[in-house]
Amino acid sequence: MTEDTWGQVREELLKRVGRNNYLTWIEPLHFTDLSEGVARFTVPTSFHGEWVARNFGDHIRREMLGSGAEVTRVEFSVARQGSRPAAPAARPAPAPAPAPQRGAEDDLAGSPLDYRFTFDTFVVGKPNQLAHAAARRVAEGGPVSFNPLFLYGGVGLGKTHLMHAIAHEISARNPEKRVLYLSAEQFMYRFVQALRDKQIMSFKELFRSVDVLMVDDVQFIAGKDSTQEEFFHTFNALVDQNRQIVISADRAPGEIKGLEDRIASRLQCGLIVDLHPTDYELRLGILQTKAEFYRGQYAGLKIAPGVLEFLAHRITTNVRVLEGALTRLFAFASLVGREITLDLAQDCLADILRASDRKVTIEEIQRKVAEHYNIRLSDMIGPKRLRAVARPRQVAMYLAKQLTPRSLPEIGRRFGGRDHTTIMHGVRKIEELMATDSQLSDDLQMLRRLLEG
Repeated sequence: MTEDTWGQVREELLKRVGRNNYLTWIEPLHFTDLSEGVARFTVPTSFHGEWVARNFGDHIRREMLGSGAEVTRVEFSVARQGSRPAAPAARPAPAPAPAPQRGAEDDLAGSPLDYRFTFDTFVVGKPNQLAHAAARRVAEGGPVSFNPLFLYGGVGLGKTHLMHAIAHEISARNPEKRVLYLSAEQFMYRFVQALRDKQIMSFKELFRSVDVLMVDDVQFIAGKDSTQEEFFHTFNALVDQNRQIVISADRAPGEIKGLEDRIASRLQCGLIVDLHPTDYELRLGILQTKAEFYRGQYAGLKIAPGVLEFLAHRITTNVRVLEGALTRLFAFASLVGREITLDLAQDCLADILRASDRKVTIEEIQRKVAEHYNIRLSDMIGPKRLRAVARPRQVAMYLAKQLTPRSLPEIGRRFGGRDHTTIMHGVRKIEELMATDSQLSDDLQMLRRLLEG
């Protein structure tokens, strides 16, 4: 492969990964040679090689294959001063990018954005409708009445998809805006490195110079006192300058254990949006969208009626598992040359279907009961003894005993560290009331249907 061919491949990669990712990760690559199916590149640092291999390696190989080069794998080596690199880049534990060295564009490098995660590919349904609308409003770049936007929910519900979509949309509409998207772990790493290198003022200036700061999985800074302190000051400085902040976490600010009260309070000043677990209609919509995409890739492959409905009903854990199941199903059917039928789906996805058999968790029970009785989830596990809180808490304890295999001491730990005798008392109280309180019985029946459906 010649340098001209690599130049053509780079042009295609620019279209595929976007300008910011291209300048940060692809442009520094130096193609050295191609032999025995291995395309070799030199990179500035071992971390750079690790990051590109993990996030863009497949893209590079596919584009090189498309250009006619016979490539089975790509390999990255650190450029050595005065000598040709001999060993592949080491694979250190995943960590955020090292201290900036190549100017403002590199300084601003955060996590690579996934080109697939846009608003066009986000399927909207009732559980994520508000989150989508709020994300759209921020991405449009006009004035918003909330800052920060705080998205929270369980794994695979679309938080990261929306974060990437916001960053893509802002960059497309206003290329001059400085958008920084990174994980809370990266924020912490860069802060610690700045302290070590005595570059803390450069760190502060960098993070206060962005137009939009996006921090994923902010729960990971909980308990890290110095990092929280710096995050708090960065947050305040950006809000004071009317710069937009978007944050995601796996739970609401007030429910993140170890997060300082002043940070939780500031986060709660914005718009907090819960991405609820997917319902059947949303799961089916996601599968239909994904199936249309695969029909374009696997020409002539047929899918029998009822298969998507079956998967939407059976796989309820999260969207990633759902999409992964469909990806495997189309690939398998293509390889064996068969129509995608219900029997084929059951055979091909037997392990996923077994793992996805409905397993009710205590956390899910607490969330559903809190929603039903319109109380805060934090009150469910907190110390309040008011009847309006205590009775729903006992309902949740009863359902946890009935629907999960957890022991009474385990259930007690999930309810704010309560003693097992407290759980036993709550369970017995609900059993007694069920005989005389028809409303309570109806509530329990409905909650069981919601949790087991």
